[in-house]
Amino acid sequence: MEPPTPANRPRGYVGSRPPTYDAEPTALPPADPDDLGDLVADTVLDGARYGSCTLRAVSLRGDSARYRGEPRRDSLLIARFGVGEHALLLVATATGVRATPGAHRAAADACRWIGRAVGRSHLRLGEDIRAGRRGDLKSGLHRLTDRSLGRLRASAAEQGVDPEEYAASLRCLLLSADPECRTRVFFGVGPGGLFRLRDGEWQDIEPQVVEVKGEPVLGFGSPPAETPAGDRLTMDLGIPTPPSPYEPAPEPPREPFRFRTSVARPGDTLLMCSGGLADPLRGEPELGEYLADRWSRPEPPGLAAFLADSQVRVKGYADDRTAAAVWEA
Repeated sequence: MEPPTPANRPRGYVGSRPPTYDAEPTALPPADPDDLGDLVADTVLDGARYGSCTLRAVSLRGDSARYRGEPRRDSLLIARFGVGEHALLLVATATGVRATPGAHRAAADACRWIGRAVGRSHLRLGEDIRAGRRGDLKSGLHRLTDRSLGRLRASAAEQGVDPEEYAASLRCLLLSADPECRTRVFFGVGPGGLFRLRDGEWQDIEPQVVEVKGEPVLGFGSPPAETPAGDRLTMDLGIPTPPSPYEPAPEPPREPFRFRTSVARPGDTLLMCSGGLADPLRGEPELGEYLADRWSRPEPPGLAAFLADSQVRVKGYADDRTAAAVWEA
């Protein structure tokens, strides 16, 4: 056997300079002897092949966390619900809030609860995907996502933790095992990336969200400022107005829901990833070029090759990386 040529070997990093941290794990997170189930592996790697698609997924602890002995804040869940052509595949990824002690637990909870919600509704979801019912999918998945993240906030209250700290971004893919169905569904909340590799070129297909801007409009839940005769109803004396007992206290703004369906073509590669990979893909063109070359080949990479490709480093980007890629036959 001939040794692989340098062009075929995975690269350690891209860019003009090597990253600051070591390429391999350094320090382990601290362990509690009475709660060893709370430990998180440095790396999780998985894959499958169903219908017309091949799935590869990985979650890596970032260089910074490896150096500081912090647990991986990213979580990854892959599950199959149902059997045969009616099976539904879920890939769920979540990222906990930076610099909070329970970030890895919040991410794992978010993945577990959305997995439970999707699993209980998988028959209807599978039918909607195969029938192309985009509106039903969007509204249904929005409800499931809200309920799952609502459970996360409820769990924070039970633990006596600030809900803004015990929180997570959540990004998911739904894939039908039916070989005749090439509809791929993405949904979730929070930052990250959704890309499509087609004909050797990356397309950024992250769903855009529209922010509601402008001042509050008088008349929506508020009394008029004057009577019809022109008399003022209230005087502003600079005294804070107590909250109304008839209205719930305002909540902090939540991340908008993101949703996209796409119809895959033979030869496409769909990539969903956390911010740890999306940011360098958008910020370092050489990384995109390298992965496009590696992932445009006739056969999908094996698990080891996908892991090596996913951990190619870029100076200035040291966060956890979680990625799920789908190759279309």
